[in-house]
Amino acid sequence: MARPRYASSSGPRPPALSPISRTVGQLVAETLQEYGKHFWVALPLGLVVAIADQVSFGLDVAGRIGVLLVAAPFFSAAFAVGSALVSETRPSPRTWALAILVGTVVFIPAAFLFPWFALAAVVMLALFGNAVPAIVMEQRSPLGAVRRSIEVARADLVHALAGLATLVIMFGIVRLAMGFLLRQQADNTVRVAIFLADTVLGPVLFLGGALLFVDLRARVGTTREERLAARRAEHSATK
Repeated sequence: MARPRYASSSGPRPPALSPISRTVGQLVAETLQEYGKHFWVALPLGLVVAIADQVSFGLDVAGRIGVLLVAAPFFSAAFAVGSALVSETRPSPRTWALAILVGTVVFIPAAFLFPWFALAAVVMLALFGNAVPAIVMEQRSPLGAVRRSIEVARADLVHALAGLATLVIMFGIVRLAMGFLLRQQADNTVRVAIFLADTVLGPVLFLGGALLFVDLRARVGTTREERLAARRAEHSATK
């Protein structure tokens, strides 16, 4: 699979805002930037999404829930890898094991919610899913990671919910469009086209989730007014 190439912009890329003042749109942009930086390493993470999607194809709600439950450790492992890539750290075997274990436990309630009410699953993951990067980036204990996840989510709940929801919605929309194009241009079957789209786009969820944690932990102890002031100051400094 050839790496996609994009036309270069006419001007320099605007400097990224710091995590404390980054908007949801800038979170998405930085996620794509991070994906490009680690493209070949991050690309296999999409296989977790692609395989789970293929296995659940045509199943009823109970079957899809079962697939998500079985895939939970693999989703957690992919999120841990994404967190390590974003933070440029090399976790110990114990840290990997804890991140996968805690991530699996946290994902189980979301697995039951996704087929019924995806928004409720997003809320669950926004509150508790950051336990995985908390372990990878901050070496928290399992209980400490869950507490840290709640703490960072409460620091800016709007950004936590909107950021994760935007990543999921963007993945879904671009996945459908990309799957349609692959099917039309390459004469692929629907399942092959969706598999390829899931593989290419899946890493965005894990890298974006890790960057969202970086944003949120920078906002702990700050107020909305302080974050807006920091954003205005950074905008003024770049003019």
